[in-house]
Amino acid sequence: MPTDSIDSNEAPEPVGLYPHARKFGNLLFLSGVGPREKGSKKIPGVELNSEGEILSYDIETQCHSVFKNVRLILEAAGSSWEKIIDVTVFLTNMKDDFTTYNRLWAEYFKNNPPCRTTLEINCLPTPIAIELKVIAEV
Repeated sequence: MPTDSIDSNEAPEPVGLYPHARKFGNLLFLSGVGPREKGSKKIPGVELNSEGEILSYDIETQCHSVFKNVRLILEAAGSSWEKIIDVTVFLTNMKDDFTTYNRLWAEYFKNNPPCRTTLEINCLPTPIAIELKVIAEV
């Protein structure tokens, strides 16, 4: 079964050579999505020093931004927020950020929440505190 590569004109550009998503049958597999803004390296809620290292960050602002980016990619692929099946969440600071993330998750997924796995990792490819890997139905 062939796969279709999908890129959103609204979501931030990938940081490497990969599509925003690939469609396989009636499933949509999103590449890792972070909170960056389209057309820039700006990360909402993050303050960096001159070396590009994180001085401070606001996990709530990053969560709202990453959810927005996921929604943009889903819509570009002909899917929607309500069709999300499974989410893998990568946090760089589980101890400090999980409670806020979990609260926002409950707000965004009030009805019929998808499956979810949350992992702590020591860093992500850009200076962000959260990234989502999403599977949805098309």
